[in-house]
Amino acid sequence: MSTTFIAKLVVKPGQEATIERLQTELSQLSHAEEPDLVVYDFIKHRTEPRTYVVYARFKSQAAFDAHMKAPSHDRLVPPILASLAKDMDLQFFDWIA
Repeated sequence: MSTTFIAKLVVKPGQEATIERLQTELSQLSHAEEPDLVVYDFIKHRTEPRTYVVYARFKSQAAFDAHMKAPSHDRLVPPILASLAKDMDLQFFDWIA
């Protein structure tokens, strides 16, 4: 069964460029280095300033676990979390189709 998460990120004022740079790099590296990653999208909300969403789907729980232990994740996630104005809203889903 695949593992999917959606994370809503609200960043501190002035941190938009930082989060966009870091998340774009994390997405690119994850796609390049994780063969069991299906999608890792980073998108910006149209009407809520400083609000972003990450949508990621992995072929299995093991693939998600590997993502969480990847060197790029370890390097990029701490500064991503430091740029947030409040705790990330992280939710997990199961793929149906």
